Amino acid sequence: MDLEEAKEFKDRCSQCAAVSWGLTDEGKYYCTSCHNVTERSREVINTEAIPNTKIQAINRGLKRKRKLEKGWDWYVCEGFQHILYQQAKALQTLGVGPELKNEVLHNFWKRYLQKSKQAYCKNPVYTSRRKTTVLEDNPSHSDWDSEPELLSDLSCPSFVESGAESQPDVHTQKPFPIIKASQSETASVCSGSLDGVEYSLRKEKGIVKMTVPRTLAFCYLSLLWQRETLTLADLLRFVEEEHIPYINAFQHFPEEMKLYGRDKGIFAIESWPNYEDIYKKIIEVATFLDLPRFPDITEDCYLHPNILCMKYLMEVNLPDEMHDLTCHVVKVTGMGEVDFLTFDPIAKKGKTVKYDVQAVAVIVVVLKLLFLLDDNLEWSLSNIAEKYNEKNEEEMVVSLQKQFSTLVGSTPTVEKQSPSSFQFSWTEEGSDRTCFHGHSLQGVLKQKGQSLMTKNSLYWLSTQKFCKSYCKHVTTYEESNFSLSYQFILNLFSFLLRIKTSLLHEEVSLIEKRLFKAKYSTTKKKSSRSRKARKC
Repeated sequence: MDLEEAKEFKDRCSQCAAVSWGLTDEGKYYCTSCHNVTERSREVINTEAIPNTKIQAINRGLKRKRKLEKGWDWYVCEGFQHILYQQAKALQTLGVGPELKNEVLHNFWKRYLQKSKQAYCKNPVYTSRRKTTVLEDNPSHSDWDSEPELLSDLSCPSFVESGAESQPDVHTQKPFPIIKASQSETASVCSGSLDGVEYSLRKEKGIVKMTVPRTLAFCYLSLLWQRETLTLADLLRFVEEEHIPYINAFQHFPEEMKLYGRDKGIFAIESWPNYEDIYKKIIEVATFLDLPRFPDITEDCYLHPNILCMKYLMEVNLPDEMHDLTCHVVKVTGMGEVDFLTFDPIAKKGKTVKYDVQAVAVIVVVLKLLFLLDDNLEWSLSNIAEKYNEKNEEEMVVSLQKQFSTLVGSTPTVEKQSPSSFQFSWTEEGSDRTCFHGHSLQGVLKQKGQSLMTKNSLYWLSTQKFCKSYCKHVTTYEESNFSLSYQFILNLFSFLLRIKTSLLHEEVSLIEKRLFKAKYSTTKKKSSRSRKARKC
């Protein structure tokens, strides 16, 4: 780039009105103030009259070639497309079916490009230099032939909405190519991508801007549509364990996709994803895409609370008998109903069930029903259970035999564990821990007719007063206001799901509100009476 040679160009820049020009390696003028590249080239009238012109032309051609060898021209949306492709491929490695990548995520991403006016519409967003190639739908330029494309010629379910500007042909879904530099006219000065600067500055009302955290929202929505055996907490944990690309996901870009300048601010992530943040982004993306009702969550689905409760009871080493109680709570509260569980972005006004948080919250409620968790009753019940075990010696003998057999057994070799939805391992063979899966709740239950009832008849509400609807949170959680045993249980499950304890406390409170409607209505009446009394 020769600033001296560009001095002869005196026009003002169309973007910033400055008169400060330089020359690109292609011989085109660019503004040194705002980096706007024009279509004007430096003219040479008679090359024969100018000494060494031929040599300079050759040198300029070599410079251009060296510049183009540095990488392809690419657009930001292609970068996100590549991240989604790598994440989907990682999920497939973890056991998710290939249709998630080839059909569902494909269709969601295509719908996003249409909704954000980047492709599949009459008036797509253009850059200041040239039309982005993903809008051209020219399969002959595809450079992803060496690996399956995220957006390839596949037959996918279509979510067609009425009133759209232009609907894509659902039977011919063409690939989105990454374009080599030889096909480009100009290159961005401040970023590796052609539209990095423009993308950073783009702010359009009603458009959900793509970010790296939102790639996880796309992945989860695809998992939820497929009703896969992965919760949001599982997905985020696999990200933290680096089974799924996220931080420095751009390192998986092809070598020719150079990333610098503004691109770093778009694709570089410095912290792990947060459950509440990704949950909000899931709602945002689903609402923006205007997705229809998702497939029903029925009793045989992994995300149904009855199945997830059993999973988490096993995870934290609690007796299997508790599952009957969790199922009862789910039934009484109506949280097992299909309409309650199934995600419908339009009808439910941007709300979906936090399936994993809800399941552990049900377990917390059952623990309160059994042991009260007031730092007092649980100890009394523990003493009763201990006396019961002393009377029942044959149970005691079997337990001792199991513990002794594990002590004399050979030490198992520790092997690297493959990714699992279970974080803890509780087995009968474990010599350093006790497994409670098969243990009984007889010490804390009593027979009443044909059914078993809890010996504890008391219950305290985690929250007696809910915040108003316009408040950002439903409840408040101050540790000092609650018993140590309740804090311990919340901390345990919050650690398991990697969420804030306040989020779990809020979910427990919401379940209690459904379970104890009478108590809450009584509390509400009392508070209204007290307010009236104060007014008098």
